[in-house]
Amino acid sequence: MTAEAHTPPAGGISPAKRLQMNRLGLWLFLLSETFLFGGILAARFYLWGATRPHLDQILGLSVTAMLLVSSFFINRAEVAIKHDDRIEFLRSTGITILLGLLFLVGVVGLEWRTAPVNPATGGEFGIYGDVLFFMTGMHAFHVLTGVILLGVVAYLGYKGHFHARNFYGVEAAAIYWHFVDLVWVFFYPALYLMGVAVGPGH
Repeated sequence: MTAEAHTPPAGGISPAKRLQMNRLGLWLFLLSETFLFGGILAARFYLWGATRPHLDQILGLSVTAMLLVSSFFINRAEVAIKHDDRIEFLRSTGITILLGLLFLVGVVGLEWRTAPVNPATGGEFGIYGDVLFFMTGMHAFHVLTGVILLGVVAYLGYKGHFHARNFYGVEAAAIYWHFVDLVWVFFYPALYLMGVAVGPGH
């Protein structure tokens, strides 16, 4: 690390210290998000128990595969910018954004339209629709914010803001995207695989 990284600027905080604070802030934010999603997951098991609605298994597996593959490409983008490979950075970030959008289309555009339960479902199966739409809706919102964040990162990268000596913005966006993917790794089996399928459509 160069001497400039340790030299405090006029504000009194060196670039190295600011980077350390940014990283700490990011991980504290993700810790708070972990509590949020952990509570949602706990609610699913409390309200559904050992059952689940009858959902489209192919659709669930497809959107999961899209999200997992997107993690590969955002990691590829991060590595590329660290080596000043701007073309590969933009290509991989673009693919990640595309896969994120396809995930949203699959969950919000298809699953919400074809699921046998929804928040308006009454009777004994009403709780299935409530939990399903809340879990997928909260996750979809985070995917959407991730897509927007990656779009900003891609634009700044295109303008030359990021390079081998300044890439934390890309690193932070990649960590957030990996976190959102990890959440779905837990949500997917809880929604599509665990428990006995009951309710309409079964």
